[in-house]
Amino acid sequence: MIIDKIKFGTDGWRAIIAQDFTVYNVARVTKGLADWLLNDHEKPTVLLGHDCRFGGPLFTETVAKVLCGNGINVVMAKGFVSTPMISFGVLQVQAQQGVIITASHNPPTYNGYKLKGAHGGPSNPADIAAVEALIPDTVDIPKQGLKYWEDNGMLRYINLEDMYVAYLEEKFDIAALNKSPFKLAYDAMYGAGQNVIRRLFPSAVLLHCDDNPGFHGQAPEPLDKNLKELAKTVATTPEIKIGLATDGDADRIGLYDEDGNFVDAHHIILLLIHYLYKYKGMRGKVAVAFSVTDRVKRMCEAYGLPIEVTPIGFKYISELMTKEDILVGGEESGGIAVKGHIPERDGIYDGLALYEFMTTTGKTLKELCEEVYDVVGRFVYERNDLTLENEKKEAIIEKAAANGYGKFGKYGFNRIETIDGIKYHLDNGGWIMLRASGTEPLLRVYAEGNGKEETLDILEDVKTTILA
Repeated sequence: MIIDKIKFGTDGWRAIIAQDFTVYNVARVTKGLADWLLNDHEKPTVLLGHDCRFGGPLFTETVAKVLCGNGINVVMAKGFVSTPMISFGVLQVQAQQGVIITASHNPPTYNGYKLKGAHGGPSNPADIAAVEALIPDTVDIPKQGLKYWEDNGMLRYINLEDMYVAYLEEKFDIAALNKSPFKLAYDAMYGAGQNVIRRLFPSAVLLHCDDNPGFHGQAPEPLDKNLKELAKTVATTPEIKIGLATDGDADRIGLYDEDGNFVDAHHIILLLIHYLYKYKGMRGKVAVAFSVTDRVKRMCEAYGLPIEVTPIGFKYISELMTKEDILVGGEESGGIAVKGHIPERDGIYDGLALYEFMTTTGKTLKELCEEVYDVVGRFVYERNDLTLENEKKEAIIEKAAANGYGKFGKYGFNRIETIDGIKYHLDNGGWIMLRASGTEPLLRVYAEGNGKEETLDILEDVKTTILA
């Protein structure tokens, strides 16, 4: 029998349901986790949950049975939960580890397994590698059901949603936000954030906030191409001034201004730095992944804030947040954390912070973006995900790593960085980046230019060059 080698990517282990993501493989991963925990803890506790994705309850039950069968106490969330709820909950119940069954933004055919550390954020890379090394080829799955473990005191349940909502009500003036002149529209993408916004903002316009484990066939990733209904709703409803979206496990954010224009993660990171520094008087280091715009460096220089660039994967930013005073940590993909919250990406928390920014200043997102442009200049960012055979994808990356591209169409470059992927700094002041996805069969092409037409033209020239 051929045994699958299970590898954790940039954010957990993900695989296609029933192909590699099976009950047995989930049990194997859990046995590795159990052995790792028992090496350092006599009676560890794990907080466990799942998002809205297909198979969540089944796979979560498997995790619980294997953990309990290995002498590990389990606290299990009732119903579906978001990834930030699990990270927040780890701190609340003082668990040694958190596990959430989720494939985040991946297509509906996938499911996944995320590890959350005792600090309330993604487990650090060294711990993830240690768990991965302990995953056995074979495993025994206890036959006893969950009731057995509950009766024996190994398993108990918790309502994380109630705890998380109460926490947000402490952190934000929800009553004031409900009276905001800027009406909110929210698209849950059929994901785990749907109940939270419904509870906090009864008058918000809600899209795709119902149970659909297959996400209506669409990857729940908060990109402009996946959020056309939200964009149209905002653009055609005069009283709606902000459109918020979160991904399948609600740790990533998507945003629209009052005209229905997409506000990407680069702008959101800049808006959050600007708000926390200039309006709230907060200080700290900024940590961003390699694929984030260099305009963040420009803002940090203007504000006298230190900055660190990390490899891609929020686990690197989260690890920094446990050691240093981080004001904002963020990724191009929409995963952003802010000071005063847990060291975890949280699309809802970030959205409320920006909603608060608008409400307290009386300014729209467009007006606030203009304030950002006054500091860093105007720019436009776009990303193109190319579905390619692995052989072709690897050949492109190998050629790029060997400096095999002299220019991309009409666009020359003057500097290359290789922290994680290959980033080309263009002669026109923009940049291009090539990187193979760590969780999907995709080659990601990132580009920034001085205007939308130029940025799209850059992407087209890159595509033509690398596929030639």
